[in-house]
Amino acid sequence: METSLTYWFIFIGNALLLERDGDNYRVPCCSAPPLPLKDWTPQQELPPLDGISCLACRVDLPPADSSHWVSMGLRETWNVLPFQFYNMAGKAYELIYWDSNTKYCGFCGAPMKRDTPISKKCTHCGKEVWPQVSPAIIVRIRKGDDILLVHARNFRRSEMYGLVAGFVETGETLEDCVMREVKEEVGLDIQNIRYFGSQPWPYPCGIMIGFTADYAGGELQIQQEELSHARWFNRHQLPPIPDKMSIARSLIDDYIFETSSSK
Repeated sequence: METSLTYWFIFIGNALLLERDGDNYRVPCCSAPPLPLKDWTPQQELPPLDGISCLACRVDLPPADSSHWVSMGLRETWNVLPFQFYNMAGKAYELIYWDSNTKYCGFCGAPMKRDTPISKKCTHCGKEVWPQVSPAIIVRIRKGDDILLVHARNFRRSEMYGLVAGFVETGETLEDCVMREVKEEVGLDIQNIRYFGSQPWPYPCGIMIGFTADYAGGELQIQQEELSHARWFNRHQLPPIPDKMSIARSLIDDYIFETSSSK
C-alpha cells in the first residue's frame, strides 16, 4: 500500500526546521514526522502544495543529527525557499501562534476545542473564534522626484531606512490610517493616496497594505518615540533600504523605476 507524503512545517521555537543538502534547503517531505512528536503536540492542517498535504507544529528540541537539519528564522527562509513554501511557512507560523494563544475562552474561561482547521469553539458556552489578522498600512510619499524615507527605532539594521507604516485603528478606513500615520510620524499632509498592493506579514499575524501618495504640505517633524530620522532622498543617493522580501522594497523599487523612466 502506497504511503502518502506530507510537507512538514515544523518550528523549533520561532525557527523553521529545514532539510539541508549542501547549499540547498527544503521543507521536509515524508510520510511521517521527520522527528518524534509528543502525543499531545498540536498539528495544524494547512492547504496542500502541489497536491501534497501540509501539516505544521511546534517542538521544543531540534533533531539529534544537526548535519542534516538546520533551523532558520522565518525571515531568512525567504532567501532559500521557493516563494510558495516561504508563504506557507508564514501561514503555518500564524496558525501556531493563534492556536497557542486561544487555548481558553476569552468570555467564560473554559477550554477551547478545534472545530475546523481555522476555527475553535468553546466547550462550555459555544463561543467561536478564528485567527485574527492585524492590518497595517505602509506608504511611499513622493515630493517631485524625491522619496521620503524614515529610520524607525525598532529597525533591526541601524543604518537602514524604510517607509512610514502603522497599524489600522478601530473605526478607520485604510485611507484614514494612511493620513493619520503620516501626520503623526512626520507631520506632513499628503494627497493622491493610491492603493499599491498587499503582503502577508506573519510577525506574528499581520498584513501589510501598501499605498503611494504625494506630498501636499507641511514641514518634517518626526515622532521621537517611533522614529530617529526622516528625510527626502532621490534615487541617486538612497541609503540602505529593506530586503526584497518586503512590500516596502517593492514600493521603493517602483519609485526608482518611475523616476528613471520619466527622464
